[in-house]
Amino acid sequence: MPFHQYFNGDIIDIESSVFKTNDLGLLRGYGLFDYFRTYNGVPFRWDDYWQRFENSARLLKLELPVSKQDTEKALADLHAMSGEQEVAFRFVLTGGYAPDSVHVVQPNFLIRTEPLPQDNPAGRLKGIKVLPYEYVRDLPEVKTTNYVHMVLMADELKRQQAADLLFHKDGEVSELTRSNVFIFIGDKLITSDRNILNGITRRVVIELAKPHFDIEVRQVSYKEVITADEAFTTSTTKWVMPVVQIGDVPVGNGLAGKRTLFLQELFEKLVAKWGK
Repeated sequence: MPFHQYFNGDIIDIESSVFKTNDLGLLRGYGLFDYFRTYNGVPFRWDDYWQRFENSARLLKLELPVSKQDTEKALADLHAMSGEQEVAFRFVLTGGYAPDSVHVVQPNFLIRTEPLPQDNPAGRLKGIKVLPYEYVRDLPEVKTTNYVHMVLMADELKRQQAADLLFHKDGEVSELTRSNVFIFIGDKLITSDRNILNGITRRVVIELAKPHFDIEVRQVSYKEVITADEAFTTSTTKWVMPVVQIGDVPVGNGLAGKRTLFLQELFEKLVAKWGK
């Protein structure tokens, strides 16, 4: 069965055009999104994702046009219409149509039903290479639609056979373009608390790690990252993905670390049982 999308109260075919050309998301880049998926047919950490979406909307001063309860119903309908056991959902909230190209009148709200992504599953075993990139996202707590730097660097990433960019500035590491960063120094697990999107997978991994490791959530220096024993990144699509090389510098011994793989296993066991 084909996928569908929800737009401002209506469910329509996924191929249908929805936005007009005077939407502030197009004209001014004024929009945000979120992204999550199901496991065993149940949305993963739905309450956490909705809370983050609400927070992003509040910080961008966009009023949510629907309630959490109404959104849950739309998600259930979209999932049922897909005919798939597992799907991904992409929320997009824009400033809507602005006659003067500036002021918000009524936000537009889109939910896309999408097939599950394949974000380098082999990388979960052997690890990925990332490129250091001097940049800090504007409004890092908001999952905005601005991914200009990732798109600009796409050809260079491909040329260097790298999977992502590692954002850093003034000697401090924040995140990757679409995921959070962790490092191990010995048995100490460290992750940044500044200039980051508060990832839901990041939160889950911290919860899973607490019984097993000392955890520090704090500013992380670039020097710490490139000299760490292990590094990994977390997101909805990456899960727990080892980072084994930063530019030309290997992380640790250049292989996926045993502590990282242990957390990866814990996460995989969690999602395998989700909703059951």
